[in-house]
Amino acid sequence: MQFRFTRMIVLIVGVSLAATACGKYSIGSIRSSKAFKDGLEEYQKADYRSAVESFERSTQLSPDFQLAGFAYFYEGNAYDKMYRPTRKGEPDNDANLEKAVENYRKAIEKLASSDLQQAGQFRNLSFQYLVAAYGPDRLNDFSKAEGVARELIAAEPNEPTNYQALGRLYQDQGRNEEAEQMFIKATEVQPNNAVGYQLLANFYNQTGDFDKTLAAFQKRAEVEPNNPEAWHTMATFYYDKAFRDSRLSPSVAKGYLQAGVQAEEKALALNDQYLEAVQYMNMLLTLQANKEPNIEAKKQLLQEATKYYQKAMQMRAAQSANPTPKK
Repeated sequence: MQFRFTRMIVLIVGVSLAATACGKYSIGSIRSSKAFKDGLEEYQKADYRSAVESFERSTQLSPDFQLAGFAYFYEGNAYDKMYRPTRKGEPDNDANLEKAVENYRKAIEKLASSDLQQAGQFRNLSFQYLVAAYGPDRLNDFSKAEGVARELIAAEPNEPTNYQALGRLYQDQGRNEEAEQMFIKATEVQPNNAVGYQLLANFYNQTGDFDKTLAAFQKRAEVEPNNPEAWHTMATFYYDKAFRDSRLSPSVAKGYLQAGVQAEEKALALNDQYLEAVQYMNMLLTLQANKEPNIEAKKQLLQEATKYYQKAMQMRAAQSANPTPKK
């Protein structure tokens, strides 16, 4: 987040300087621009109290200052950073969060009509931080958080992260059916976005639905079929389920282990030097052998597992002999 902010600050300062250089501003606007740039410098130095004063001065000097929306955002975020959850209940500390909310709201209003570069991104950030401000460790007002999240969805209906944010809110409240709907909706608005299926899988994993977890991971792998990590991730879940869940019938456990082997085969077909995949192939085959009643089949599985074990040892030795240089 800080890297992104730094990059955006540079862009905004550039806009401010260019506008001032055009000579189109009044003296008040020029002073407003100077106060705004002072605020950005103080913000970057984590001098949030001074930054708040500079941003406030900027908007007071020129209410129609074209960067006012950005100033309100940064003023709100500076207040936000001064808030300490450990001091919740102290009037001065709580006031920081109340002022943060007030300024995020002003930023959303101002940025809605701005055609400046980054205005849309900062409006989105204002919504996101406003949702967070109503979170359980802050203002703890779910109804307002939900309302803001739905405002954000209305503003950007094709952005999957907005649905995921609302999904997490519902999940935190134990409203899992509504949470599921939001995580699914995120995959529907961008069906080729692999991250959406990852987050959907994580939701199902947290709620204990293994089959839906793997179905979501399968969709993720289908969206990015050339990513070996996508297939390997599926294999680790199959192994963990077969290894830890003693309630599984032998046939179901065997099916999961075979599915894990098939997933790792796809990962290794894409990258035969994928050490973690090689290690899990050994583990999957060994566990499968342990659950196999047929002596000959067990022997074959262990022989195959040994091959992957030896390959993993060779790869580890090669890595130790030629460690990756530190950057």
